[in-house]
Amino acid sequence: MVSGQSRLDRQRYLRSLSRLDQHPVRSLSMQNATILLTGSSGQVGFELQRSLSVLGRIEAPDRKTFDLGCPDSLRAILDQIRPDIIVNPAAYTAVDKAETDIATAIAVNTTAPAVLAEWAAEHDALLVHFSTDYVFDGGKTGCYVEHDSCNPLSVYGRSKLGGEAAISASGCRQLIFRTSWVYGAHGNNFLKTMLRLMRERDELRVVADQFGAPTSAALLADVTAQILGHYLREGRPELFPYGLYHLAASGETSWHGYAHTINRLCKIHAYILQCMPDSIIPIPSSAYPLPAPRPSNSRLDTSKLRTTFGLQLPHWELGVTQVIALLTNR
Repeated sequence: MVSGQSRLDRQRYLRSLSRLDQHPVRSLSMQNATILLTGSSGQVGFELQRSLSVLGRIEAPDRKTFDLGCPDSLRAILDQIRPDIIVNPAAYTAVDKAETDIATAIAVNTTAPAVLAEWAAEHDALLVHFSTDYVFDGGKTGCYVEHDSCNPLSVYGRSKLGGEAAISASGCRQLIFRTSWVYGAHGNNFLKTMLRLMRERDELRVVADQFGAPTSAALLADVTAQILGHYLREGRPELFPYGLYHLAASGETSWHGYAHTINRLCKIHAYILQCMPDSIIPIPSSAYPLPAPRPSNSRLDTSKLRTTFGLQLPHWELGVTQVIALLTNR
């Protein structure tokens, strides 16, 4: 059975084919594409510099030069660089601080993406934007799919949802990747915090009633590069499957289970810790109150991305193993 949406997509596809000869599009390739990368000093941006370098010329201005906190200043830099692709992993990610620093969170996470999207729409460019599981309230029992209703619990979540909405409304060529529980060898994250605390303390209390999939910055960067490679080779960008996708590692765990895994993998690498596995105590979220509420369920269904682009997403433990091997062998 073919759904009404599928029939509509098919009709749009056929109409686009009939317009190809009438409206030739700009040809891109890996040799002539200019890619603007924001947030190159962040954990995802750091990995994207590596993965995107094979696709074209990378422009990665620093935060002072390209300040998403001052959205009105962005157009001048965009006009100067004139990117074919804008990749935007930069975000205001201080989730608890955002509860009081509302204006900055909205400027970076909502207004700046709107400016990027408007410029992309005007100049026939592609915008790749990264969003978050925090757009959901965590009340669903199963994994979230892209069309599930959003109900963010925090300022951070609302500001990121605002960015998604602005990009969608712009009509630009867009790829929005929602992800969860990001970590990497570069930058600050839960994994590195756990490593430090397990060296310093003989007991830890870790939340056990929030669930998701730890996702490595390297995985996000590699999948993004693979999809953009397909985009550049396509030759008919008007037919590319743009849209919103969930992108996260496979499998699931709790923060407590994640901490246990970190501890176990450190032992494999003979990395000395003061905290033993039995001393990682599970606690409910209510025992660790924070200014910004977190969703109890951050599990994202990635079927759409895997089916559309023919990808397999590795289990979350694989990425954790690789990052721990890097960090403990330094």
